[in-house]
Amino acid sequence: MGTYILKSIGKSTDYMVIDREMDDGYVVRIVRDKDGYEDVTIDYITKTLFESCVRTGYLTKVKQEEKVAVNT
Repeated sequence: MGTYILKSIGKSTDYMVIDREMDDGYVVRIVRDKDGYEDVTIDYITKTLFESCVRTGYLTKVKQEEKVAVNT
């Protein structure tokens, strides 16, 4: 559904993936880099909080590259 980079301090590449949309929020998978291994957390975030995080820059949507088929 969407992948978002979490604003963090340092060179950490933490991100969040929306797994499921519900009526009033999202079930998300948060992946944090912890000294070379991934700490994965499944959580719930309300739509209001999610929209606030995007608006303030805490979450930034990852632009997915589109694959283009070329006929040869």
